[in-house]
Amino acid sequence: MIDPKALASRFPGDFLFGVATASFQIEGASKADGRKPSIWDAFSNMPGRVFGRHNGDVACDHYNRWESDLDLIKEMGVTGYRFSIAWPRIIPEGTGPINEKGLDFYDKLIDGLKARGIKAYATLYHWDLPLALMGDGGWTARSTAQAFQRYTKVVMERLGDRLDAVATFNEPWCSVWLSHLYGVHAPGERSMDAALHALHYTNLAHGLSVQTIRDVAPKVPVGLVLNAHETLPGSDSAADLAAAERAHQFHNGVFFDPVFKGEYPADFLSALGHRMPKIEDGDLAIINQKLDWWGLNYYTPMRVADDPTPGAEFPATVGAPPVSKVKTDIGWEVYAPALKSLVERLYARYELPPCYITENGACYNMEVEGGEVDDQPRLDYYAEHLDKVADLIAEGYPMQGYFAWSLMDNFEWAEGYKMRFGLVHVDYDTQVRTIKKSGKWYRDLALEFPKGNFKAD
Repeated sequence: MIDPKALASRFPGDFLFGVATASFQIEGASKADGRKPSIWDAFSNMPGRVFGRHNGDVACDHYNRWESDLDLIKEMGVTGYRFSIAWPRIIPEGTGPINEKGLDFYDKLIDGLKARGIKAYATLYHWDLPLALMGDGGWTARSTAQAFQRYTKVVMERLGDRLDAVATFNEPWCSVWLSHLYGVHAPGERSMDAALHALHYTNLAHGLSVQTIRDVAPKVPVGLVLNAHETLPGSDSAADLAAAERAHQFHNGVFFDPVFKGEYPADFLSALGHRMPKIEDGDLAIINQKLDWWGLNYYTPMRVADDPTPGAEFPATVGAPPVSKVKTDIGWEVYAPALKSLVERLYARYELPPCYITENGACYNMEVEGGEVDDQPRLDYYAEHLDKVADLIAEGYPMQGYFAWSLMDNFEWAEGYKMRFGLVHVDYDTQVRTIKKSGKWYRDLALEFPKGNFKAD
């Protein structure tokens, strides 16, 4: 086991250790204080969509337990908390009246973080689109990008004076491909045409949001959180190497290229551009704005091989066998070297700003026994991946911080409450929180770390 004190010594004094959550996954109170349904409320209550038909009505009851949860974050020794803001609490129908009680909740939350000396890293969109916007097509409609711009303005005017950083979107790969092409996440579409529309309008919404943040709260560092995939070829054959490049364009390039280059990948456009919505004059310039930082969410590599099937949709790839035999309880390959090689490859391809690892963690479903949770495999996962982050820093990459996913067990989307990623165990019947062995290790790491000169406001 990697000693937390030794590992902490490899990070610079201004590095930030934090924990991460998301609104729909922990807040509960789905009908409280003016909140209206999101697409995930509807999706969760449809048979066959979410394991056990679990939903977010209660989740971790964070909406009512936020003060004790902030005390827990403080106890974890970290200096940063990454959370998301629920659009359905702020503007319940996506457009129209503003719900002051929703803003009040995040006011209290941010003030509570400041009082505890914890930096506030907010994400504006973590998948909980107001359900009412589906009447206009949801993310397949250009009007949703414009609605998101207004939502950004409302949030930043009220909360921006106390945020340490803000991200526009979390993992657009999920809210585009997983939600509109593969049908795994809400709204459950399985349409390439719908996905391509959602792709461009999500990218456009990001750009409009950046413009608004810079206008309303110019001192707040703005970024974008991407779950980039390390698309590793299954062999050294020319066909598999070409497949890996196509997979990069499809899974990474369609987000990175517009944001950081002002264009969509050429091969992707050649294959699918005719099915995309009209890209209006000025759209790409809006999307391609300099960011202050970007976030990388990494869990597992993507191994690909060529799919020679005639007529296969771009990227015409299939899965290749894993290299590591170690898998988490959700079935994901554990392979820390891919985190390092992914960062190296992305910085070689793009002119990127400083990076935060905004999510990294592992699903292991150990329960409480004798008042303890012995999740040694999760501890090992964190140690191995943080070791790679330290290597990147030693090689000169601008790694600014690391947010563990997740602070606590929570609603894991299509997996419901079956899968546990938390440093803290949650008993969903009693809402009792128990810090796991991995959480205690991460706490020791954070407490050993010299936190620079950061002080609470």
